[in-house]
Amino acid sequence: MRLGAQLLDSSLCLTLYQTKQLHALLLTAHHHASDPLLLLATTAKLLRSYAANGDLVSAHHLFDQTPHPSAFLWNTIIRAHALRRDFSRAFSLFSQMRRRSDTNPDGYTFACVLRACSDNSDPNGAKMVHKVILSSGLDSDRIAGSALVSVYSKLGLVDDAWNMFHELSKPDLVLWNSMISGYGYRGLWQEGLELFRRMRAADEKPDGYTLVGLISCFWDPRSLRFGRGIHALCFIGGYDSNPHVRSVLVSMYSRCECLLSAYRVFGDLLQPDLVTWSALITGLLQAGKCDASLTLFRSMTNSGKRPDHVLIASILSACASMAAIGHGKEIHGYALRLGIVLNITVSSALVDTYAKCGLAGLGFRVFESIPDKNLVTYNTVIASLGSHGFANEAIRVFDEMLDEGLRPDSGTFSALLCACCYSGLLDEGWELFRRMGEEFGLEIQTEHYVYMVKLLATVGCINEAYDLIQTMPMASDCGVWGAFLWGCCVHGNSDMGRIAAERLFELQPGKTAYRVMLSNLYASKEMWWDVETLRGDIMVGGLHKSPGISWVGDGNL
Repeated sequence: MRLGAQLLDSSLCLTLYQTKQLHALLLTAHHHASDPLLLLATTAKLLRSYAANGDLVSAHHLFDQTPHPSAFLWNTIIRAHALRRDFSRAFSLFSQMRRRSDTNPDGYTFACVLRACSDNSDPNGAKMVHKVILSSGLDSDRIAGSALVSVYSKLGLVDDAWNMFHELSKPDLVLWNSMISGYGYRGLWQEGLELFRRMRAADEKPDGYTLVGLISCFWDPRSLRFGRGIHALCFIGGYDSNPHVRSVLVSMYSRCECLLSAYRVFGDLLQPDLVTWSALITGLLQAGKCDASLTLFRSMTNSGKRPDHVLIASILSACASMAAIGHGKEIHGYALRLGIVLNITVSSALVDTYAKCGLAGLGFRVFESIPDKNLVTYNTVIASLGSHGFANEAIRVFDEMLDEGLRPDSGTFSALLCACCYSGLLDEGWELFRRMGEEFGLEIQTEHYVYMVKLLATVGCINEAYDLIQTMPMASDCGVWGAFLWGCCVHGNSDMGRIAAERLFELQPGKTAYRVMLSNLYASKEMWWDVETLRGDIMVGGLHKSPGISWVGDGNL
């Protein structure tokens, strides 16, 4: 058993071959083993090793052969599935454990399940588990309580996290950090600062994780001076040498539109990691400095850093916003060389980029090459086809999506109705508008009414468009009346145009464009007195029409 003792060493990470060796030893020694604790330790070691090596079939075989698995073994098998993002199986095992009368979930069990809820972005699941904790009498358990604070914070439910945090007596550093991070996820810098003050008043010394969570709170440029104060605190405490702290400092300065400070912190790093590069590149993108972000992206790749799919998608978004087809093709080629072009996030961004650069055909070819399309991908290509006048093709893709078993959402129908507007497909638009509520049970939103009003107005059904506005269950906004006014201008209906304009003047009295549209409508009908009156209003009010510009980047590097 000398080999078995070596393999049981808790510090040793077993390979799959070694795990099977230990399992064989366990089977041969099982019938004459006198130490049940040793058997339990061996089983636990095996289960963890099988899970770590991804062999969940063997892990389940071992687990099922254990007559009375302990809570620790249950926790191990649940966590194994959660780590592999098989959340449905993890929750199923949790339910099985609760039904077993011989083993009750403990604080660590709930921590495993709550972590799965967090990873699965499932707030309803987290609240359900919270109710189970209360019914199990473990509401005062620190492990379960800490896990609840953490999961609520990560899911952005900061009020629930605070209520749980407030109930726990003498919170430790991990709890303080979790709660501060929760405010960081939401950008609630005032609440984060107040909690940090309370933490220090309670004589709890912050660490690097505390400061990372606190720095993450500063999203608003108005909070920049407080962010600088925390930066000074990092410097005094020696935390500014921590790469993670520096990374979030770069991100904070970028978000707060202080790019000079972001560059300064970034330049002090000897070997910035991917997170830090991404923080500065994303900050430049958010500040509208797309060319600078692309230049920095090239510097990053030249330094040997390999971007992930999220950063690639962000860069493609910049290319789309600049209509820079040359840059977009360059990034497409780079994604091909990295082997991540079929990633759903990257491929959807490519479809969108080509569409906004006027090359919907190239975007559709990317779409067709994706092996496992999801709803986001379908919505993107439907919008792309529709905006280029290929409404029938967009509807065909929609039918294909339904055949694949995917359920449309409100974004799908926005893209479809927009496609019908571009192509003037009234019958198809009405049918989709009907199916949205009757067949798929989706709530018809203001945006969908805007498209239907515009579609009706486009084909000259001005009265029908007006009647549809009157039947809206919600208040009609500027989008609805603006679409109606546009249709009235196209078809020269000055009476209805006046009605639409009066509503728009009420909703947005300072908007010049609506007065200009109505003025042009009156001019087309030779209603010169009304034209002069409107133009006089524009001059008296000091309103000016902004000159229009149009551009498409040539993509030259």
